[in-house]
Amino acid sequence: MEFFNEFLNKMENKEQREKMHKLLTWVNKEFPNLEPKIAWNQPMFTSEGTFIIGFSYSKKHIAISPEKFTLDKFREEIENANYDATSMIFRITWDQEINFELLRKMIEFNIVDKRGYTKFWR
Repeated sequence: MEFFNEFLNKMENKEQREKMHKLLTWVNKEFPNLEPKIAWNQPMFTSEGTFIIGFSYSKKHIAISPEKFTLDKFREEIENANYDATSMIFRITWDQEINFELLRKMIEFNIVDKRGYTKFWR
């Protein structure tokens, strides 16, 4: 996905860069109506101008932010996937598999729940 190339090229670790590329490409292919965006130096996807999901990374993990409301709704599934979560994000360590089905549910939920929402954040 070329839109995020500048962001991805800043990642020094090749395997991590490839995993992040796979994740962003998956979101773009599965949800082609979402608009890719870079804000606060992080890739994210929006719908009708409102935030749907965002991503960042560190040396140890990918951080996924679906907003607190959605994170709380899916907290049990996040824990069942063995992902670490805070009040605002959950983390997928670089050696863990990405649970794409869980991501699909969260993204679909946000798209439906925020339809017609006029602000960026909940």
